[in-house]
Amino acid sequence: MTIAQRAQSVKFLIRDRDTKLTASFDQVFRSEGIRIIRTPIRAPRANAFAERFVGTVPRECLDRVLIFGRHHLDAVVHEYVEHYNTHRPHRSLGQLPPQPKAVVSAAVQNVDPSRLKRTERIGGLIHEYRLVA
Repeated sequence: MTIAQRAQSVKFLIRDRDTKLTASFDQVFRSEGIRIIRTPIRAPRANAFAERFVGTVPRECLDRVLIFGRHHLDAVVHEYVEHYNTHRPHRSLGQLPPQPKAVVSAAVQNVDPSRLKRTERIGGLIHEYRLVA
């Protein structure tokens, strides 16, 4: 997928100052109208959100799945990223996902198990639960 094909536009790219990322790398993103933000020098915690995500993907997903090729890897990571952004709770957001699919009401007490619907993601590796009417 190219940047132009994304449903949501990309506004900026946060990256470190690694010498492997050359000016031509930055120019590709600038040509798409994306602002490049480089992390401060010698500030290992400046990009903590990205570092946490990069650690989470292998820990919660890739370490538990046998990958059969590039296409399979892309499909698994794409599905995990969707789960991560739309369902998985985040402590910094009050146990809400960054982009919830539905409005979440207050905590529900004494839920009838017949009202719960389970959705399996990544071949049953991850289970998502939601209340149904």
